Amino acid sequence: MSLLLKIERVLRASGESPSRFGRRIANDPRLVHDLRRGRNVGPRLAQRIETQLSVVTLQPGDTPCAMH
Repeated sequence: MSLLLKIERVLRASGESPSRFGRRIANDPRLVHDLRRGRNVGPRLAQRIETQLSVVTLQPGDTPCAMH
């Protein structure tokens, strides 16, 4: 599964805005917007995002509390 797809799923489940997610992860409120437009991230940022996403385990119907 692509990194952007994972982010989109977490955003949808958590209700967190894309700009808030980007600011929290990379101090970049345009991160998700830019990823949607084809931006590639380096390995360090990709790992930071993956680590944050792994904290949240999504089950159908769950709302991840760790996101806020």
